[in-house]
Amino acid sequence: MRIRILWPAGQATAALDPTPTSEALWDALPISSSASLWGEEVYFGTPVSVPREGGARQVVEPGTVAFWTDGDSLALPYGPTPISRGDECRLASPCNVLGALDGDAQVLRTVRAGDPIRVERA
Repeated sequence: MRIRILWPAGQATAALDPTPTSEALWDALPISSSASLWGEEVYFGTPVSVPREGGARQVVEPGTVAFWTDGDSLALPYGPTPISRGDECRLASPCNVLGALDGDAQVLRTVRAGDPIRVERA
């Protein structure tokens, strides 16, 4: 499953692993939302609501596509958040890991709080 994430100043593509959360997100596409920022993480609400999966993780690599079950949101970290230790990407709580962005996650630096975001099948 491949997705495209679009915002006014850029876009990114990602490959999703076959997980229950990825499949729920895939079935809901396309979705439109509004971007929020938390340190060097972009997150935004989705119409998807799923439980936390067994492999959920709080510390992930930059460019991970994660699903924050506590907020029914996609979380796209590209660097440290306010609760990170050092340079790690530490999410607000354990999140379901869906896959990874293609290329350099630093493209997310161009997302601004409040930007419209669209996620679609690629």
